[in-house]
Amino acid sequence: MKHIFRILPLFAALVIASCSGSSNQVVPEKTDPPTVSFDKVSYTVKLGKSITITPTYKNVEGATYSWVMNGSVISTSSNLTFQGKEISENYITLTVTTKFGSASKEIKITVAAQLLPKVLVAVPDGGFTILKDSELKLTPTVENETGASYVWYVDNAQVATTKDYTYKSSSKGTHALKVVMTNEDGSDTFSFNVKVCDESDMPFNWNFESDTYNYSTGRTVRILIRKVENAFDATYKWVLDGVEKQNSNQNYFLCSETAVGAHTLIVTMTNKYGSLSKTLTVNVCPKEGTYKREGGTAPCNKVYEFTPAPGQFINEGYTATTQAEACKFAEDKFKTAGIVSLGAWGGYIVVGFDHSVVNDGGYNIAVTGNSFTNSSEPGIVWVMQDENGNGLPDDTWYELKGSDYSTETRDYSITYYKPTSSKSPVLWTSSDGKSGSIDYLSAYHTQNSYFPAWVSSTYTLYGSSLISKTVEVSKDVWYNRDFEWGYADNFSNIDRLSSDSNSSGGANDNHFKISDAVRWDGSAANLQYVDFVKVQTGVCSKAGWIGELSTEVLGVKDYNLLK
Repeated sequence: MKHIFRILPLFAALVIASCSGSSNQVVPEKTDPPTVSFDKVSYTVKLGKSITITPTYKNVEGATYSWVMNGSVISTSSNLTFQGKEISENYITLTVTTKFGSASKEIKITVAAQLLPKVLVAVPDGGFTILKDSELKLTPTVENETGASYVWYVDNAQVATTKDYTYKSSSKGTHALKVVMTNEDGSDTFSFNVKVCDESDMPFNWNFESDTYNYSTGRTVRILIRKVENAFDATYKWVLDGVEKQNSNQNYFLCSETAVGAHTLIVTMTNKYGSLSKTLTVNVCPKEGTYKREGGTAPCNKVYEFTPAPGQFINEGYTATTQAEACKFAEDKFKTAGIVSLGAWGGYIVVGFDHSVVNDGGYNIAVTGNSFTNSSEPGIVWVMQDENGNGLPDDTWYELKGSDYSTETRDYSITYYKPTSSKSPVLWTSSDGKSGSIDYLSAYHTQNSYFPAWVSSTYTLYGSSLISKTVEVSKDVWYNRDFEWGYADNFSNIDRLSSDSNSSGGANDNHFKISDAVRWDGSAANLQYVDFVKVQTGVCSKAGWIGELSTEVLGVKDYNLLK
């Protein structure tokens, strides 16, 4: 989400005043340049009405102000009152100047004939399913809510007139809910279904990373049941090649079979309402090193998967409607050191090399980002060995431990809900019960949707989640503070191997050690080499008007061939 001109004030040269010596103590004159900030970058005013914009200033004693639109000064006051005389989009630059420097920022004011309301609710595909007499808290995301009213209906009967509504029913069956939002320019309606069930009717759901698991003999793979829903008193029985290995309420199985070849693993969930089974294949591969490849060139040579989370740069300036087209876009970008945005938390890209990247104990992998101090958007890096030798990233991922590994949340997930209309925020819910939105930032990123065009419907991303370091240091001034080491697109004083300030936000590398690869339990993976790298946005956060935190990647390289 970095745009340097949007984040950094444009300061003129700083004049330093000096004081001559004196026997009396003299308080130095304050010489800080001015700063200016807005509560947002895009404003909307209705045709025929006016809007007053009041920036936040610092260090403006004796300042002059200049608001410029289309090359002409429209105001010299500290505040701007703008009259919506005709339907238009207007870009206005404010410059504040003192004898110690100046600062400028641009805003957009849209004059619209109407300010229509918009109301959205994060709803799973097919609607909600809840237990009878349980509560479903509904908190819509809305736009143009000034003076708005709300009405909730259940099966066409009015039940509430508040923005938020908690639904509860003792009546089994599928019920139709809708919320109607109205302001002076019109109304918007969002409708969905809620299925109310007894415990015995609640559908059990589970999810596995894959139907096939590959690992080298001598290792152990964790097979995790993800996103379990409505388990109640479930137990899980794991049967490998006809032999029961585990039967408990534990939702994972540690498989350490050593006989090379394919093995059949059947997992059966049983609770008081029934049973459900899933058949998996476990391939025990030859020992590490069997498929190691020599030689090669430093840059990654292939993008195998590009699945970003929604974000303001997704679908912008490119068209991709299939996974293959999305990968081609990313490959072309890397050839010219162009930016590939991974979107919000969980978005990822998987790349490979024309050889195996060797673990020599030092830094082995370089990932190029565009971080600068207080603008870090950390991406967690994962590595994989081609354990089955088929040239595809379908084996076991190992996380590269970074400085904040001990405080991150592992086995985390976020579900992103596909918007039902264009130019709308993307709603999300997480595995820890939180919810939010990827805001639509109409001032700068005006593509129809921030939801990846090649993802057909609502989808869930899985991974590890870092604690956010996004802070608002003063009104409308946001910092994404730096992490110590171990992450892509992060302004680290350790693994960037450079002490430059990179104040222009240019391309710069973070470096990674294969020896930092860990298993699911944090123990060392002890990999001799890797063949594939995955970079994944590691923080779920947004910085006000700047938008969501999103890892940017400009390339991945074998650093062994460069150092």
